[in-house]
Amino acid sequence: MATVNSYITYNGNCEEAFHFYKSVFGGEFSYFGKFKNMPILEGKTCPPGDAEKIMHVSLPISTETAIMGSDIFESFGAKTVYGNNFSVSINAESKEEADKLYDALSIGGKVGMPMEDAFWGGYFGTFTDKFGVKWMVNFEKNQGE
Repeated sequence: MATVNSYITYNGNCEEAFHFYKSVFGGEFSYFGKFKNMPILEGKTCPPGDAEKIMHVSLPISTETAIMGSDIFESFGAKTVYGNNFSVSINAESKEEADKLYDALSIGGKVGMPMEDAFWGGYFGTFTDKFGVKWMVNFEKNQGE
C-alpha cells in the first residue's frame, strides 16, 4: 500500500527549515539536493540565483513517515504562497498503483505534471484535485534494490 507524507514548499529558506527540523526530530536526510545538481530540463539551465536553493530534501521521522520539501523554482514561473505551500505526497509501491492513484484522484482537477519518468529514477506526477488540494505521486523504480 502507498505511504503518504507532507511536502512543503519554501521561498528560499528550505535548507534552514530542514536543518531546524533535523535538530528537533534527529536522524539523517535520506536525500538532499540543490537545483545546481539538477540536469538541464527542456533546454532550461539553472540561473545562478537559484543554484544553491533546495531542489528536494527528505527527512525520515519514523519508519513510515518523512517530511519532504523544496524551495520554489521561481525561474520556471512558480511562486510560493504561504498557507498554500503544502502538497500531499504519495509514494506508491508499483508503477501501476501510481497510475491508478493519479488517475483516480486527479479526476475533475488540474494536471501539473503528468506521470512520467523523472531524472532521479522515479516515476512522478503532480496535480491539484477538484477540491483544490495539491498532490504528488511518486514510484521509486529502484526501491526494492
